[in-house]
Amino acid sequence: MTEVGTTTRTSYVRRPADAVAGAAGLLVLAAGMAIVGKDGHVPGWERDTFDAINGLPEALYPVLWPFQQIGAILVAPILALVALILRKYRLALGLFLAALLKLGLERVVKEIVSRERPGASIGSSAELRGDVSAAGESFVSGHAVLVAAMACLIAPYLAGRWKVLPWAAVALVMVGRVYVGAHNPLDVICGAGLGVAIGSALNLVVGVPAADQYRT
Repeated sequence: MTEVGTTTRTSYVRRPADAVAGAAGLLVLAAGMAIVGKDGHVPGWERDTFDAINGLPEALYPVLWPFQQIGAILVAPILALVALILRKYRLALGLFLAALLKLGLERVVKEIVSRERPGASIGSSAELRGDVSAAGESFVSGHAVLVAAMACLIAPYLAGRWKVLPWAAVALVMVGRVYVGAHNPLDVICGAGLGVAIGSALNLVVGVPAADQYRT
């Protein structure tokens, strides 16, 4: 399948690896949902992990805060517009659909599993930074869902080592959301799992550039 770009003819493919990644993301989500359950359980290992990340030095806040914004819902439509300007029509469609699916599927998960933000589920020992609320549904992290879905969609369009950058952003968003006290670790891990499932499914629907076009 081909699509005409500005100067070159781009070949698009559907990769079996996306089906595997999507299934793996759903397995991670299902495992986390089983652990957390309807009562919002926080196992000891997760509490310890939260304490370790949330207790990192205050000096990291100005560094990690901006990265959290990558997972904000408006980022996907903005990037979709950029993709349209660059005539990456399939990428633009994928990013737009990712935002819609994030909003819908996140609600479905929260109907099944209920857990409060760390201010309630961890308690007063949780350090809440910025404007983070102590209460409210936190499983799964919407920021992690969206940034992971976008990483799946954008990475195939990048060359060589640049493919690592979207996934570095995913990691920073996940750490940042726990650091500021907005989420417990499983909230972001399972959010990323759902995001990978969404992004991988969309790659199968719209196709991605053939790998040999982005080797350099």
